Amino acid sequence: MNTTEKLYLPVDGIFEMFNSFTGHHQPVLQRTALIPVLQHPSVSNISKTGMGIIKTVQGRLRQPDKSVVVSRSSSSGNLPVSIDRLSKRSVDPLEMALINPKNCHRIVVLGAPKVGKSNVLRRFLGREFEEHYEPTIEDFHRKLFHIEGEAYQVDLLDAARERGFPAKRRLTILTGDIFLLVFSLDDSDSFREVCDLLNEIKSAKAKLVKLKKPARVSVVICGNKADLDAQRAVSRSEVTGILGEDVPFFETSAKDGTGLEDMFQALATLGGLPGETSPSRHQIMSILTYQSLCIGRRGRRGNRTTKLSAPCAAVDPLARRPSFTSDLRLVLGSSTQNNKPEKCQIQ
Repeated sequence: MNTTEKLYLPVDGIFEMFNSFTGHHQPVLQRTALIPVLQHPSVSNISKTGMGIIKTVQGRLRQPDKSVVVSRSSSSGNLPVSIDRLSKRSVDPLEMALINPKNCHRIVVLGAPKVGKSNVLRRFLGREFEEHYEPTIEDFHRKLFHIEGEAYQVDLLDAARERGFPAKRRLTILTGDIFLLVFSLDDSDSFREVCDLLNEIKSAKAKLVKLKKPARVSVVICGNKADLDAQRAVSRSEVTGILGEDVPFFETSAKDGTGLEDMFQALATLGGLPGETSPSRHQIMSILTYQSLCIGRRGRRGNRTTKLSAPCAAVDPLARRPSFTSDLRLVLGSSTQNNKPEKCQIQ
C-alpha cells in the first residue's frame, strides 16, 4: 500500500536559494514555519536538477539562522532596525489606557487630484514640502499628542483612492469627525468638486441621524497653491459667494507655509482639539521617546502621576487604516436607536 512522505522545506532557504540563482541579494525575513511538500513514492526518478535543489535546501536548513535587519527611513537617516524591535514600535494607546476614546478624532481629507492634499498633510505631520508629485492611492497617518496631561489621537485619512468608488467614499465620510476639503486656486474645476463634496458630506451626515435638512458638519475649505498668484483662477469673493461666510475658508500654500497655521487652528477649534495640536505649538519626537515618556508617567493602575513639561507629539510609523468592515460596524453602531440597528445609507 502506497504511503505519503512529507519533505519539509524552510521558506527562507527556498527564497535565498532562488536569490542566489537570479543574482538578487535582498534581505529575507526570518521564518520558522516550514512548508510541507508531498512526495509520492511512485515519483522516484528525480532529475539531477531536482536532487540538486533538494540538497541545496537541506544545506540551507543545516546552516544557522542569520540575524535579520531591515532599513527604515527616518528624519535622521536610514538606520538598520531589527524586525523584533520594529514590531514592538506600534502600540495601541487605547489598549494601554493612555487615551480616552473621546480624545480620538479622524480628519478626512478630500479633493481633486494634484491640488496638494498630500503636502498639506505632510505639513501637519511636521514634515517638509515634497516637490515631486506622485498620485496618492490612499494615505493614512496617525499623530499622537500629549497636551496638558491629556493624550490625544488624530487619524488623518487622504481618501484619494475612493474618488471613483461612491459607496466607499460615503462610508469614509460617515466615519469622519472633521473634514478638510482642498482645491487648487489655479483650477476652477477642483473648486467645483469641493462644492459637490461639501453637499455630499452634509447629505450623508443628515441621513445618518435622520435629519430632514443638511446637517451642520465640521468642515474647513482650503484653497491651496496661493504662491501661484499669477495663475489664480478662483477668487476669494467667488468662494465666499458660493459657500457663504459660515464655512471657514483659507488660502494656503503647502510650499511656503502661507495660511497653514490659521487653517490647522480652525481644524482644532471645530474638532474640539486643543490649539497646541497645531504644528508650530508642540514638540515632535520619535514614537519610542513619546511612548516611554507617556508610559513612564503613569502609576500601576494607569493613573497619571506627573504632567509632561511641554506639549509634544509623535507620528506612529506603523499605523494602518482600519478596515472597511470596522468602519461599517462603527457607523452601524452610531446609528443604533433603542437597541435596534438602523440601515446604513452608504449607497
